[in-house]
This record gives sequence, C-alpha cells and structure tokens, in this order.
Amino acid sequence: MMSAPAVAFKILTAPQWADWQATGSFIGAPVDLADGYVHLSSADQLTETANKHFAGQDDLVVVRVDLAALGDLIRWEPSRGGALFPHVYGPLPLGVALAHGTMARDANGAVILP
Repeated sequence: MMSAPAVAFKILTAPQWADWQATGSFIGAPVDLADGYVHLSSADQLTETANKHFAGQDDLVVVRVDLAALGDLIRWEPSRGGALFPHVYGPLPLGVALAHGTMARDANGAVILP
C-alpha cells in the first residue's frame, strides 16, 4: 500500500491568505466551516478541485501544506468519486504553510504547484 503524501494543497482567496498570515491560523473558508473540516487536495487532485470549485475566480492563492506537522488532525476520507482527500479537523497554524503562490496554470491547464 502506498503511503500518504507528505504535503497537500489549499486554494484560498487572496483575502483568506492575507488573514491566515495576519492571524497566524486558518480555521477555514465558508465551505470548510460548514462541513466541519478544512478541505485540502493532493497534488493529483488540485487541478480538478480548482476547476470544480474555483472556476472563473481570479486572485487565488495555492498554499503547500505540511501534512506531517498536522499529525492526527489529518484524515483521508472519501469524497469526489470515492477518492480519498485530506481533511483537517482543526485550525491550520501558519507554520504548516511550506510555500505559496498566486494560482497559475501550465499550457495544459494544470495548476502549477507552489
């Protein structure tokens, strides 16, 4: 069995990212708060997540999240099509944000990882 990835990704609006930086903690976007956990995507899931949930939106930021630092707060749970997605049951401290960048796409439309 493959081990879980060491990192995952969160797509945020620029104001959400600015707030996370200012407060030092991210409790979630409105959809996260409604569902009771922070939605993340693996590298392989990121483009589909962007296409499905952020189509037509500009001013987005992609944050690379250190899953190991979150420990037991991470649960891989089935979502779209039964695929396992990383869900975080708790706030994300700023220290788990390993890298970030304005969301951009390559020539094939795939989101470029920060």
